Formats: sequence, C-alpha cells, structure tokens
Amino acid sequence: MDLSLARLRMLRELHRRGTITATANALHYTASAVSQQLAQLERDVGTRLFERRGRRLQLTDLGVLLAEHAEEILAAVERATQALEEAGESVTAKVTAGVWASVASGLLPDALTTLARTHPGILVRTKELAPEATAAAVRDGALDLSFVLDYSNYPMTWDPDLQRTVIAVERLHAAVPADAVATTGVTLTDLAEHPWILAPPRSHFGHAVRLAFQSAGLSPRIDHEVEEQSTAMAMVAAGLGVTLVSDLGLALRPPGVDILPLGDTLTRTVSLAYRSNTARRAALLLVVDAIRTTAAEKGLAADLKLPAPIPGATIPGATPSQPEAADTGLGLG
Repeated sequence: MDLSLARLRMLRELHRRGTITATANALHYTASAVSQQLAQLERDVGTRLFERRGRRLQLTDLGVLLAEHAEEILAAVERATQALEEAGESVTAKVTAGVWASVASGLLPDALTTLARTHPGILVRTKELAPEATAAAVRDGALDLSFVLDYSNYPMTWDPDLQRTVIAVERLHAAVPADAVATTGVTLTDLAEHPWILAPPRSHFGHAVRLAFQSAGLSPRIDHEVEEQSTAMAMVAAGLGVTLVSDLGLALRPPGVDILPLGDTLTRTVSLAYRSNTARRAALLLVVDAIRTTAAEKGLAADLKLPAPIPGATIPGATPSQPEAADTGLGLG
C-alpha cells in the first residue's frame, strides 16, 4: 500500500473540519482537487473510507481509523525532518511562509538576501494571504510559519498550539494628498472631516482604526474600502481621501502622497507564528532570526510588550460566517 502524505493530510483535515469545502479552504486547494485526491486515496487503500449522508460526506469507521493514524504519520514526518536538519553539518530545508504586501516588500527582500548568503541551503517559499488567515494556515500545516499582527488597541486571540516571536513594532502614520494638510503632524480629530479610504471592518487593520475612531468620539466618512495599503495610497494620491499607513507600508508610497506623524498612539506588533512542535527546527529559527535582524536594522526593533490577547474576541461589524455549502464531488457514488 502506497500512501501519499499529501492525501493523508487532506484526510486529516476532512476529519477535523467535516466538509470538503472547509478542507479545501484550509489547505488552499480547490474543492474539486481535494475531492479527486481523496477519491484516489480510497483507491490506494482499497477499502471504503467515505460515505454520503444526505448531501454531506462523512468518514466511515475505517476512514476515521486511517485519519487518526494520519495524525501520527504526519507528526513523525515532521519530527524526522527536524532531526535531519539538526544533525546535518549545514542546514538544508524548505520553509513556506505566509506573508502580506507590506512585509513582503519591506522586510523579506533584505532578510532573504542575507539568509541566502549565510545559509544557502535554506529555501524560503512564500504565499500571500490576508493577515487574518495566516495563523490558521500555520496551525493547519499549510504553512511552516507566518506573519501575524496585533494592534495596540485590538490584540488578536492567540492559539495555544502556536508559538510566536515578535519581529517588529510599527507606528501608524497619516497618508494625505500632497499639500492637502498644512501641518507637520495630525490627529484623527484633525482628519475627521476628510473622506477616508480604509480596510473593511472584518480585517484586523480596518477594525483597529475604527476602534480608534470610536475612542476619540469620531464617526468619519469612509468613502472607499480597500484591502491593501498600496491601493489605499494610490487613491490618496488621486485626491480621493486620506488613510493610515504603517512603517513598512511606507515603502509602497507613490508620488503625490504626504506622510504625516499621527498624534494618536496607535501601533501594531508584527510577529512570526509557528507550530509548537516545530519550534526547535533549525532552519525555521534561522529564518525567524534573519527577519528579526532585518527589522532591527530598519529601526523597527521589537522592544514593546505584546498587548494581552482578548479571549474569543470577534470583530464587530464583520461579515458573519455563512453556513457551509453542502459538499459536492468525490465521485464515490
């Protein structure tokens, strides 16, 4: 019997999550690709692993048995990888990291250039995800590590199965159209009458800024909701409104945008998250150290205490989760 680790990982996630759709989302595949691979796993094993109950797909008793063994097999593979890396004279490994635009442009180029020079055997691959999705992808095994965010007024809920290393502490600045504000520094109150360009409330960034508005007793007009700081600043350059931008986001500033110090105390902590059982992997820790060193060289040393997490915190105004669509496919009859 030839068991594919990738298919075992899909089986494990189906056992954890209960639907093909949730499994595909967790592992960043299409639902049809997951269905095809699980169907192939059933053929590889030569016994029935799945059954339909209504429109739902469920594991048979043998499917559950194999899923439980998959947990052990995948954990053993990870331990073996760690042991080989630590035993070698030089570190050779592939590490997959979750990123978003500002860290990918502001930190990774210098960090990975240095890492390639000092440890050429470490290959870092990146996947761009929304900041809100990266920690879950690490927990589920789709990524080895990822960047995560805490805002000073909105810390994230932390998964106890993950460890994190603080990388940088960023300030937030006001980004306004060139020559639109005749001052060298502003507060949120000063900008309250301007139209705003801001991330949606479901995002950590969008919610943290809205909380800052509320704390100041403000209800600004938000004309445009966009996900990326680079997009927001392009709209600022066109005179469509004002926004906030982080230290790392400043590298994405286009012509026609003035950056002003923000008098309101609002910072965000950038950390790297990784699974607890991989915390000693030599390659992973070398990647973490290279990125942390680059942040310090850019004046963003992580010298601030992490805000306390909020147990079970939710984002007011966020789009509620929709019921899971019924599974289709797998072709198992």
